[in-house]
Amino acid sequence: MKKNLMNYKGYYGSFELDENAVVFCGKVEFIKALISYEASTARSLKKSFRDAVDDYLETCKGEGIQPEQPFKGSFNVRIGQELHRKLAVIANTQRVTLNKFVCEMLERAVMRLEREPRSR
Repeated sequence: MKKNLMNYKGYYGSFELDENAVVFCGKVEFIKALISYEASTARSLKKSFRDAVDDYLETCKGEGIQPEQPFKGSFNVRIGQELHRKLAVIANTQRVTLNKFVCEMLERAVMRLEREPRSR
C-alpha cells in the first residue's frame, strides 16, 4: 500500500484514517522534528497540515533556530561490497564518477516509476 502525501512549502505530510477515532491523522515526513496534525474531514486535514507547517516555521523563527529542511541532497546507502564493486567498475569504464553514475541510474528509475500508473 502506497502512503498518501501532501506537499506545502517544501514539507511533506503523510496521513491515514484512524478508524477507531474516525479521524484523519498525519505527520510531517523526512525531518527529525515530530510535527503531527489531525482533522475530521479531508478538507480540514489539508488546512491542519498547512497550519502545522506554518506553526513549526514560526516557532523556529521565534526561537532563532534554522528549520529542518526535508532534503539535503545527500544520503547514505548500504549496498554491500559486491554491488559497490560492480557499480564502481562500471562507472570507471564509462569515465564518470561513481556518484554521477548512481545519480543517473536513480534519475532513470524515478522517471520510469513516475510514468507507471498508480496502483491502489
